[in-house]
Order: sequence, then C-alpha cells, then structure tokens
Amino acid sequence: MHLKRRTHAEGIDETNEAAERAPGPVRVHAARVHRALLGTRRRTAATLAVLLSALALSLPSPYTVEGPGPTADVLGDDSGKPIITVTGADTYDDDGQLRLVTVNASGVPGYPVSNLVALWAWLAPGHTVTPSEAVFPVGQSAEEYVEESEADMTGSQDSATTAALAYARTLGVDTDGVEVTMHVDDIGGPSAGMMYALGLIDKLTPESETGGLTIAGTGTMDDDGDVGAIGGIRLKMIGAKRDGATWFLAPESNCDEVVGHVPDGLRDVKVSTLDDAYRALVAIGQGKGDDLPHCAA
Repeated sequence: MHLKRRTHAEGIDETNEAAERAPGPVRVHAARVHRALLGTRRRTAATLAVLLSALALSLPSPYTVEGPGPTADVLGDDSGKPIITVTGADTYDDDGQLRLVTVNASGVPGYPVSNLVALWAWLAPGHTVTPSEAVFPVGQSAEEYVEESEADMTGSQDSATTAALAYARTLGVDTDGVEVTMHVDDIGGPSAGMMYALGLIDKLTPESETGGLTIAGTGTMDDDGDVGAIGGIRLKMIGAKRDGATWFLAPESNCDEVVGHVPDGLRDVKVSTLDDAYRALVAIGQGKGDDLPHCAA
C-alpha cells in the first residue's frame, strides 16, 4: 500500500478549507495563523536575499577600478631623495614645478577589489571601472605585475635620460661625463617619460623654464624624443588640477580622450615630441602660452 505525500500547497489549501468550515472565532484564529506563517516566510526570504546580496558584493570583482593618483614634482624630492640627480654637470633650481601624474588602480594583481567597491566606483564621478582582462593579462601574478611595472618605469627613465641629454646638447649644454639617476617610490609604468625628460633639461639649464608656475603632463618618451600615448589621461588631468597645476601637456595621440574633459582652470597643450614639449614649457614660463595648440576634436 502506497501513501500519497501531500504537497505544501495542498496542506495550506486544506488548512484554509478547514478554517472556512470552523466556527467564527476559530476561523478568525486560523486566518491569523495563516497570515503569520506567510509573513514569516516572506521575511525569511527577504533576509536570505539580503544575505546573498551582501555575500555577492563582498566577493572579489572581475573589474579594475581606477581613480586620480598622486602627482610628484620631478624637480623636487620623493621620500627625502631628489627625483632627478645629476653628477658631472652644474644644475640649476627652478621656482616652479613640473609634476608627473598617475592613476590609482585597484583590482590589479596583488590589489583585489570587491564588487561593492566596483559598484561604488561605477556610480562615483572621477573613477573608471574596466574589465580586468583589458588592463592586465589573465592569470598574471602580483609578482609579475610589479616586475612589469618596474621594468616599464626603468625603461622610461633610461629613454628620458637619453632624449633629454641629446636635446640639452642642442641648447649648448656640455653633457660629456654627465650621469643621471631618477628615483620615485611606488610609481610604475612608462607614462612619466616626457616629464622626466623635461625635468632633466630644466635642471641642466640656468633658465627658470616654468616661470614659477605648476605645470603637469604625461606621455611616454623614446630615445629619439617622440612622445607617445598613455592610459587614464582624464583621471590624470583631474589629479593635476587637484594638486595645483594650471597647465597640462598632453600627447597629441591622446587628444581624442582629452577634448571635452579638461577640468576648469586647467589649460591643455598638445605635444608630439620633446621639442614641442620644451618649447611649450618655455612659452608658458614666459607668459606666452595663450597661442599654444589645444587638443581639438
């Protein structure tokens, strides 16, 4: 003999039918019990939904979150050491600042970010959220990420030194026997090359090229003095304005990202070579920067 198992719904229906056949006070009590049970189930479901949502938001995100990072004056110090050190030649001080700019990145190898933070960044102005695979190779370890970033920075400094010394010779600077070291903590990648090069030239020349102003910029630099595109330029302009810059030297190859996104109070200048950048720097310092080329659509 087989007994049929009643479903939960059938049990509720029979309870409702029994309640309807019962005397008035009993029917009222049964209805209240039924409503209480339904309310309990709904609250339990809501609680579970909240807990599952909280768990999902706390899990590591497959996205990289970027925001404006710190800036540094390449004519100054970092952690108590000059960012650019020159031996074998006279060097000169400048009253202004030449600031390299950076992007803070979370969600890269070694720096995980939660889904909650990624959601907040997606809603917050001044941040970008990008699929991680578009930022670094899938499976890259934290050690590999750091090594690659440091190698890019070292290569950038070497190329900036080569290009800057060659350019300084065109300005009449004797560079025989000159040795250069560049140092900055916790910053990697190649995008500061142009600012390193400008900083070295500034140090080797008696003129105060900045004219006492704070000028920021970004762009890679190769041995031949060509300025290349970089990532995160919109965020870098925000960081430059935040730290007091009024002028921003931008690679011409990044102009499509610059147009329409320059913060109020910051003037962009497009450059494609070290010569462009140095001439712009001198013009700005002399108060003749109004005619320098903007990025245009």
